[in-house]
Formats: sequence, structure tokens, C-alpha cells
Amino acid sequence: MTEKDEVKDQEEMIREMVRELPNDKKKLFYQRSGKRLKDPDTYAALNFVFIAGLHHFYLGKWILGFSIIFLFWFGLILLFSEYLILGLILIALTFIIELNELFRAQIIIQKHNNRVMENIFHNLY
Repeated sequence: MTEKDEVKDQEEMIREMVRELPNDKKKLFYQRSGKRLKDPDTYAALNFVFIAGLHHFYLGKWILGFSIIFLFWFGLILLFSEYLILGLILIALTFIIELNELFRAQIIIQKHNNRVMENIFHNLY
């Protein structure tokens, strides 16, 4: 079973649990989740346009976002020093990390949304 299949199965399980909720709790679940679920297209656009980590802030991953931005800018600074090769390596590393996340945007957001829905569901009780 692939990671994508596992995430889809988890989402379906959460949706089944929500269907079992009484109407008042179901309404509350949808109100809370509507405000907190993220859009994979927005995540991918932030990743594509601003390759250096802004999409992490969209998910609330502040430390990771600042780390990637630091890595990228430190690499840029090193390009204008005697450590040109190290700067190129850091920028290439940033690019590889971010490119991987761009191609996996759908699954990353689906996993995030599953965690959010699961937390909301468990907080209803």
C-alpha cells in the first residue's frame, strides 16, 4: 500500500467517524474544520513562487520555514565570498528539498488536513 493510499484511507476513516456524530457536533466539526483546513494549490503556489520556504508558514511550521529561508539566504551570501562552492551546495540543497515538497504538495496537505480533522474530532468529546 502506498503512502497516498494510506492517507486516503485515513481520510475516509475520519469522514466515517464524522458521519456518526450527532447533528449538533457534526455542524460544529464542519465549522471548525472549515477554518483550519489548508488548500494544496495554495501550498504549491507558495512553494513554486517563493522557493525558499514560505509554504511552511502556511502550515504553521515556523521553525522549518525560518530554517529553509536561512539556509537559502546563507547560501546566497556565500556566493559572494571565498566559499562559492559551499553557497552553491546550500542553494542546491534548498532547491532539492523544496522541489520534492512541490511534487508532494497534495499528499503533504492531505496529511496535514487529516491531522487537523482528527484533532477537531477528538476535541468534540
